[in-house]
Amino acid sequence: MTDRRDDAPVSTAKHGDAADLTTATLAEGKGGSVAGRSVTINRPASELYGYFRDFTNLPHFMENVVSIDVRDATVSHWVVKAPAGATVEWDARITQEQPDRLIEWTSEPGADVANSGRIEFRDAGARGTVVTATIAYDPPGGAIGKLIAKMFQREPAIQARRDLRRFKQLMETGEIATPAMNPKQFEEMGL
Repeated sequence: MTDRRDDAPVSTAKHGDAADLTTATLAEGKGGSVAGRSVTINRPASELYGYFRDFTNLPHFMENVVSIDVRDATVSHWVVKAPAGATVEWDARITQEQPDRLIEWTSEPGADVANSGRIEFRDAGARGTVVTATIAYDPPGGAIGKLIAKMFQREPAIQARRDLRRFKQLMETGEIATPAMNPKQFEEMGL
């Protein structure tokens, strides 16, 4: 049993069994590789949940998500960047939802990348809300495909950490910090 005082997701918590994650935590768990990340965001759970639940908002802070087409209240079509300029696609179905608390999903049959996961919003008192993303997936090409995805920075464990950091920035400040120079800065440098 995981010590819930630990903000870490089940897959990385100091106490608990990550191996049971897809069967115990995800209602319709798909995927043998598990990635989990948490971040504390200084905003109420209801605000974070509301923004996240409108899936058309997700490409604003998830850098690998090309597009999300919401088909109905529970099904959406995802197009996501893959290594070497390719994309992967799938339909995702919400399998469990508790307003202001969690959203759980699973990919439909025929997905380029079988996956399932959940996003949880847990009150952290004066600190705001602990947001935990847990993703189970089967990388295309197995272990070699996972290694290639890591090399191209497209592996879900890497992306989950980055996406949650960007979500935190967006929700706390209204923008996402980037090291990239904007066109005006290039112009000022004479480039």
